[in-house]
Amino acid sequence: MRSGDRQNALAIGQGVYFAATGIWPIVDMRSFEAVTGPKVDKWLVRTVGVLVAAIGGALISAGARRAVTPEIAGLAIGSAAGLGLIDVIYASRGRISKIYLADAAAEAAVITAWALP
Repeated sequence: MRSGDRQNALAIGQGVYFAATGIWPIVDMRSFEAVTGPKVDKWLVRTVGVLVAAIGGALISAGARRAVTPEIAGLAIGSAAGLGLIDVIYASRGRISKIYLADAAAEAAVITAWALP
């Protein structure tokens, strides 16, 4: 697979994951909390969800149009790194559920995939 094709596929794959996980608490907070634990500030969960879904939409669009620029790759890697780091820090402190470590692993896999030649 050519590098550009691989980046387009990565952008679409990460975009779908981000869109799905971002929309989930907006569409069904009850099932989201059943998996991730109870939330105090539901407005904040929804706000983060909207932002993650928006990033996902941009990644899907860029990948589908075969227009993954360095800026799109930076958005993909930076958002995965930021979300993964937050997952690890707060799950290890017991502030959020350990299930978020699964998301951190997914984010690490995404970053690794982007880093491969």
